[in-house]
Amino acid sequence: MNEKGYKPAANPNQQAIALAYESSDYAPKVVAKGRGMVADQIIAKARENHVFVHESRDLVALLMQVDLDDHIPPALYQAIAEILAWLHRLEEGQSDAGGVTF
Repeated sequence: MNEKGYKPAANPNQQAIALAYESSDYAPKVVAKGRGMVADQIIAKARENHVFVHESRDLVALLMQVDLDDHIPPALYQAIAEILAWLHRLEEGQSDAGGVTF
């Protein structure tokens, strides 16, 4: 465990994706992705910067198919939109942000 409280995964098959969304974009983009130690670094960097880390193996598996710097495909808009809406409610301080379903 490091000083930030994150214990790197022992699983070399660990996968991680980082998405970014700007209001000028038509959809979020994959800005980082990797497996093993790279995945650990993506997750650690997110946590160090207080970026929410959502764990969904199925969603990550789908996003791993998207090329770096490409927008997510329309088939994933609903799932990502639900996560972003939930995060927005959470950041706005709504105590009953509800769960994310997809």
